[in-house]
Amino acid sequence: MTPGLVALRAEPVGPPATGPSELQQLRARGRIRGLLPMLGPAFVACIAYVDPGNFATNIAGGADYGYLLVWVIVAANLMAMLIQNLTAKIGIATGQNLAELCREHFPRRVSVGLWIQAELIAMATDLAEFIGAAIALNLLFGVPLFVSGLITAAVAFGILALQTRGYRRFEQVIIGFLGVILLGFLYDTLHIGFDGGAAARGFIPGFQGTDSVLLATGILGATVMPHVIYLHSSLTQGRIPLRDDADRRRMLRFNRIDVTIAMTLAGLVNLSMLLIAASLFHGTGLDVSSIESAHQGFRDLVGPGAAFAFAAALLASGLASSSVGTQAGQVVMQGFIRRTIPVVLRRGITMAPALVVLAVGLDPSRSLVISQVVLSFGIPFALVPVVLITKSPAIMGPLVNRRVTTVAASIVAGVISLLNAFLLYQTFFS
Repeated sequence: MTPGLVALRAEPVGPPATGPSELQQLRARGRIRGLLPMLGPAFVACIAYVDPGNFATNIAGGADYGYLLVWVIVAANLMAMLIQNLTAKIGIATGQNLAELCREHFPRRVSVGLWIQAELIAMATDLAEFIGAAIALNLLFGVPLFVSGLITAAVAFGILALQTRGYRRFEQVIIGFLGVILLGFLYDTLHIGFDGGAAARGFIPGFQGTDSVLLATGILGATVMPHVIYLHSSLTQGRIPLRDDADRRRMLRFNRIDVTIAMTLAGLVNLSMLLIAASLFHGTGLDVSSIESAHQGFRDLVGPGAAFAFAAALLASGLASSSVGTQAGQVVMQGFIRRTIPVVLRRGITMAPALVVLAVGLDPSRSLVISQVVLSFGIPFALVPVVLITKSPAIMGPLVNRRVTTVAASIVAGVISLLNAFLLYQTFFS
């Protein structure tokens, strides 16, 4: 066992603490008032699950295949709930985040490889987030795409600066953006509707050719996000002083509520995207292969209100997720190699590919879909460490996974890995 972990799990030296712990004081406020201060980490993480990449993949899935891939949305969201519960538990049980534990417990070559892979995934993440926000600014205000990308960077810096005033201020802004996304798609869902019977049949798993597998893999990549697997464990480490294992178990129960609420909201947003696209665009012959053309489709078929709601939700998604992505990048670097760089420099490095795409005029919506497929390839490299760490009694102590949880997490990692392997085979050898 690593000495540092022993120290973390040891009881405090000196006289035992007297009086109720901070967590017990929160519980004494009552069920609702005690719960509210605990909510937040999962809402920050869930923004990554409704980022602009989801817009591209879910709309493409609904427009091309109708309700066929509804089951993929549901399965991906259930996977995300399990994964985010496990990653949050790491921070609660150990007081360290996933990247720090990987550095301590894995061979150096493995740790460095995971870090390099995570940084590349961060660039793919930024590609989706910056392009999405830039497209939204262009649709709403006619701002050129490259300039929109620069505006997105500036706003993201402003949101991150809120952390100097405490984590709650940052979380509240992110939750506000999530509210805008929810309201946007609630408006469109109420105005468009969908075929309930056909949607129900979409819960039956199935594919229609390699292209549907490509989109399903992109949906997984857009839903189960590798960078927030690392981030969530850092959001729960040291959030509130935990006196003993009883406090850790109480905190874990609060965390489950946080994850359940946040991921359910994210899942409803993703599902509404696909249902709206399937109802509005599938079988119509309209070209909605890009976010811009989907926005035009909303305007032509439903009206300017629906188009505005869609673009506003996209803008909120891009601005919030770009801020969360930068925060995740800082956690990854600090955890794996004990180094930090100025946020401005990190933001400049990771957003460079997105700005290049915008500057040279590549198809932004196609770039969004490709970025989500790239993200899906990074998922196993984040999931496997989560499974290995959370099943270790030496690291997790009393909060170690039950066997059934480890089996379920292993199946999730295996299914995603097999999907990616099949996709690679079809792409390069079929």
